Amino acid sequence: MENTNEMTIIFDSRPVNEGLARVTVASFCTQLNPTLEEVADIKTAVSEAVTNCIIHGYEGRIHKIKMACTLKGREITVAISDEGAGIPDIQKAMEPLYTSRPDKDRSGMGFTFMEAFMDEVLVESEVGKGTTVRMKKTIGR
Repeated sequence: MENTNEMTIIFDSRPVNEGLARVTVASFCTQLNPTLEEVADIKTAVSEAVTNCIIHGYEGRIHKIKMACTLKGREITVAISDEGAGIPDIQKAMEPLYTSRPDKDRSGMGFTFMEAFMDEVLVESEVGKGTTVRMKKTIGR
């Protein structure tokens, strides 16, 4: 039987909680005995996804962010969801250096970093209803 485990947390879209999400996912994935580099990759990707919820999804307003993590075999899946503004053009949003918030000094590299540090990144979004970023990484390749 394959090793599986799941956890979900819901937290306020406050910038301070980006650190909570990073530490939580790092702690959860230790069950797979990852390298420090693998943990750092996952933490960076989670940081980018949570920051996108705060800045773009909720535009700084305080609402809820959901982070669901699943371990299956050697793979961790992390889904970060908001119920915010949504993304009108996902393909455009995922282009390197594109930002919808240049007024907030955003670099437009969030999705690029997520894709660089994780094996798979899938984005689902509906304008006015929110966004889910689902990321996967195999530990110990």
